Amino acid sequence: MEVRRRVGLNVRHLREARCLSQEALAFECGLHRTYISGVERGVRNPTVVVLEKIARALKTPSSRLLDDPADRRRT
Repeated sequence: MEVRRRVGLNVRHLREARCLSQEALAFECGLHRTYISGVERGVRNPTVVVLEKIARALKTPSSRLLDDPADRRRT
Protein backbone atom coordinates (compact mmCIF):
# COMPACT_ATOMS: atom_id res chain seq x y z
CA MET A 1 0.00 0.00 0.00
CA GLU A 2 1.26 3.47 -0.85
CA VAL A 3 2.55 5.38 2.18
CA ARG A 4 0.22 8.38 1.66
CA ARG A 5 -2.80 6.05 1.64
CA ARG A 6 -1.51 4.23 4.73
CA VAL A 7 -1.05 7.52 6.62
CA GLY A 8 -4.50 8.68 5.56
CA LEU A 9 -6.22 5.53 6.75
CA ASN A 10 -4.42 5.72 10.09
CA VAL A 11 -5.25 9.40 10.60
CA ARG A 12 -8.92 8.76 9.82
CA HIS A 13 -9.08 5.73 12.14
CA LEU A 14 -7.41 7.56 15.04
CA ARG A 15 -9.49 10.70 14.50
CA GLU A 16 -12.75 8.76 14.48
CA ALA A 17 -11.68 6.70 17.51
CA ARG A 18 -11.32 9.99 19.40
CA CYS A 19 -14.67 11.26 18.11
CA LEU A 20 -13.09 14.26 16.38
CA SER A 21 -14.36 15.87 13.22
CA GLN A 22 -11.87 16.83 10.53
CA GLU A 23 -12.49 20.43 11.52
CA ALA A 24 -11.73 19.77 15.20
CA LEU A 25 -8.55 17.88 14.35
CA ALA A 26 -7.46 20.64 11.97
CA PHE A 27 -7.99 23.23 14.69
CA GLU A 28 -5.90 21.22 17.15
CA CYS A 29 -3.10 20.91 14.55
CA GLY A 30 -3.23 24.49 13.34
CA LEU A 31 -4.06 23.26 9.83
CA HIS A 32 -7.01 23.76 7.49
CA ARG A 33 -9.82 21.20 7.40
CA THR A 34 -9.35 20.64 3.68
CA TYR A 35 -5.70 19.78 4.31
CA ILE A 36 -6.71 17.09 6.83
CA SER A 37 -9.23 15.81 4.29
CA GLY A 38 -6.49 15.58 1.67
CA VAL A 39 -4.21 13.69 4.06
CA GLU A 40 -6.98 11.22 4.88
CA ARG A 41 -7.74 10.66 1.19
CA GLY A 42 -4.06 10.12 0.44
CA VAL A 43 -3.80 13.00 -2.01
CA ARG A 44 -1.62 15.21 0.21
CA ASN A 45 2.03 14.49 0.89
CA PRO A 46 2.49 15.80 4.44
CA THR A 47 5.94 16.67 5.74
CA VAL A 48 7.33 15.09 8.88
CA VAL A 49 6.59 18.35 10.69
CA VAL A 50 2.91 18.11 9.71
CA LEU A 51 2.78 14.42 10.67
CA GLU A 52 4.15 15.34 14.10
CA LYS A 53 1.46 18.05 14.52
CA ILE A 54 -1.26 15.56 13.60
CA ALA A 55 0.16 12.87 15.88
CA ARG A 56 0.34 15.28 18.82
CA ALA A 57 -3.26 16.35 18.28
CA LEU A 58 -4.28 12.68 18.17
CA LYS A 59 -2.16 11.95 21.27
CA THR A 60 -0.25 9.16 19.56
CA PRO A 61 3.36 8.57 18.52
CA SER A 62 4.03 9.89 15.02
CA SER A 63 5.38 6.46 14.04
CA ARG A 64 1.88 5.04 14.49
CA LEU A 65 0.70 7.06 11.50
CA LEU A 66 2.99 4.93 9.33
CA ASP A 67 1.77 1.56 10.65
CA ASP A 68 0.20 -0.88 8.22
CA PRO A 69 -3.60 -0.64 8.70
CA ALA A 70 -3.83 -4.38 7.96
CA ASP A 71 -1.96 -5.05 11.21
CA ARG A 72 -4.72 -3.27 13.12
CA ARG A 73 -7.31 -5.71 11.74
CA ARG A 74 -5.30 -8.76 12.84
CA THR A 75 -5.24 -7.74 16.50
